[in-house]
Amino acid sequence: MRFIADVRALCAELTGSQETFPFGAATLVFKVGGKMYALTDLQGDPVALSVKVRPEYGEELRAAHGAITPGHHLNKRHWVTLRLDGTLPKGLATELLRESHTLVVKGLTKAQRAALGVE
Repeated sequence: MRFIADVRALCAELTGSQETFPFGAATLVFKVGGKMYALTDLQGDPVALSVKVRPEYGEELRAAHGAITPGHHLNKRHWVTLRLDGTLPKGLATELLRESHTLVVKGLTKAQRAALGVE
């Protein structure tokens, strides 16, 4: 997953995902149930994608991969930024994006999850 189109396509497959631009036209934010689970700068080169992670996993990821840094302008404990320059292991960015969505969905209320059709 290296380009914005890939990120958009994957997010479109995730239940209840919405594309928003709350920070201006250059920053694409993906939300589920009104909560952010990913964001990217549309003008970034290379593309950088920030996703939510379990805090202990974020530390592990940052230690293992130079292309993963603390979330830029985000809570560094819960977010990481992935530099999509081709150096991450194949499938890792996709896995982390899906996990971010799952983490946010789990944090929604039962009623919100039911409205999305997930439990």
